[in-house]
Amino acid sequence: MTHSQSDGAHRQLLHIVVGGELTTLDRNEFADMNAVEFVGAFPNYRAAYNAWKAASQRTVDNARMRFFIIHAHRLLDPDDERARGESLAE
Repeated sequence: MTHSQSDGAHRQLLHIVVGGELTTLDRNEFADMNAVEFVGAFPNYRAAYNAWKAASQRTVDNARMRFFIIHAHRLLDPDDERARGESLAE
């Protein structure tokens, strides 16, 4: 564990970015689960946001293509109140 991890100043907050074509524009349901794109796993919201934005811009011509940021750290430790206060500044 590095010093910055141990002091809590720069905690790792796992975020996963995925995306794919939706069945319709009014539901977050993928048309083909086998075609869902795993963009990556990121240690903080800022890195995940940057990856989400790049993937979204790359597919801007397809109205049914959507990418999502999954706050995996909240799923892994739902009782950690500190993880709920994250921001783009992290």
